[in-house]
This record gives sequence, C-alpha cells and structure tokens, in this order.
Amino acid sequence: MKIKKILFPFIVGALAFSLAACGDDDKAKKEETPKGEVQEEAKEEVSEDANAEQESAEEMQAKLEEQQLDAKKLVAVVNDEELTGEEYNVALASIQSQMMQTGQDLTSKESIEQIKEQTIDTLVNQALILQSAKKEDIKASKAEIDEKYVTFEEQFGGKKELEQALKDQKVDEKTFENQIIDSIIFAKYLEKMIPTEKVSDEEIQNYYDQAVADAKEAEQEVPPFEEASEQIAGILSQQEQQKNLAAHVEELKENAKIELKI
Repeated sequence: MKIKKILFPFIVGALAFSLAACGDDDKAKKEETPKGEVQEEAKEEVSEDANAEQESAEEMQAKLEEQQLDAKKLVAVVNDEELTGEEYNVALASIQSQMMQTGQDLTSKESIEQIKEQTIDTLVNQALILQSAKKEDIKASKAEIDEKYVTFEEQFGGKKELEQALKDQKVDEKTFENQIIDSIIFAKYLEKMIPTEKVSDEEIQNYYDQAVADAKEAEQEVPPFEEASEQIAGILSQQEQQKNLAAHVEELKENAKIELKI
C-alpha cells in the first residue's frame, strides 16, 4: 500500500540525513590512516578513490543547486500567505535527499520536473497545515524547541559540530530552528486532528503472512511473528494515518485560495 508523502520536507528528518552524511564525511577524513611503508600504496589507492568520490559528490551537488530558485522569488500564494524561493529551496533540498536515497537520477529532465512539482505541492500542503494548526492554537513551546535542538547537537557531537554541518550544507540556524518548530507543530496537529485507530490482530497477521510469502519467493528470511508484530502494527498505523492526512489536506485545499506563480 503506497501512500503519497506530502509533508516530509517540513519534518527535519531529511535535512538531518543530509547533515549526517556531511558529518560522516568529515569524520572519515579525520580518522587516523594506517602507518608503514607496506601500506603506502594501499593508502594512495584509497586516497585516489576518495578524491574521485568527493569530486563526483561535488559535481552532483552543483547540479542539484542549479534547481534552486532566487530566495525572493514568489512561488505561490496560499490564503494570502506568500511562499518564496527561500522556503522552496529548503523543501527542494529535503526532497532531493529523499529521492537520492532511492538511487534515482535527479538530473534528468523528467526527474527535475517531478521534483519541482512535488516541492510546490509540499509547500502548499505545509502552508495549509500550519495555517490550520494556527487556527487550532497549536504551538511549539521554547522547552520543546530547546529539547529537540539539544537532540541534534548530541547527534552531531556538540553545538560547534552541528553549526559546522549546517554551514557546510548552506543552512542558516534560523531556518533550521524554524524547521524544528514546524515539525513539533506538525506532530501535535497530527495527534489532535488525525487520530489513528488500533490496528487489529487480523490486520497484523495478514501483513505478516504476505511478507512471508514475498520473502519466500525472493528466497529471503523474515523474523518470527512475535518479533515483527509490533513493527508491523506501527507500519500499518502510519499508513492509515498518512491516508487520512492526505484526505484531510485535500479538504483543506477545497476551501483554500491557492495561486501558483511558477
């Protein structure tokens, strides 16, 4: 069951992923290399491979940045709220990160158009959700923001390391903080407006049986039902919530004034 992902750039997960990848690269560079003349040739080969990978990554990053818009460019107007290129670029980077994980070619004409369409759709959906959350008086407290920020600092090994990762990815701290705020509001909104029903034992069993059948055909193994049941329940619950969320956003769109400018 495939549910359309409509709001992910406005959750900091993808941004965190790109930052983490940057952090891993820096960590690899700082690791001590083997010593000894016998290992010199191996070190040179590893260095050449690393340089080639670095150049390839930089070339890809440059191509992805070409898809960005001028920060002040008007992208869309949603219920009199103007969405600009600055917001578009944040969502764009997040969507690019997600698609990159699937191994898709992000530079083909078809992919570029698909990414653009998904980015605009995401921005509109995000604006509608935040506007609706404001009407519901849903907010993020300073304590919640600080707690989330500390979590990221710990993930990257400290405040300076997180700041450097943000800098490397050309993301200013204010933008990152706003993404954290939005993600907190979104989670609260989801809990309040899109509640989920408990997944039945029958649904979990059916999902597991199908997984076993698929794994057998692919000559793979699956964990015992007792170990997988809790995870399956989470997957089914998330799928149902995403389905309900998509329907909820469509309702918001029906009552909204949306003007696309690009």
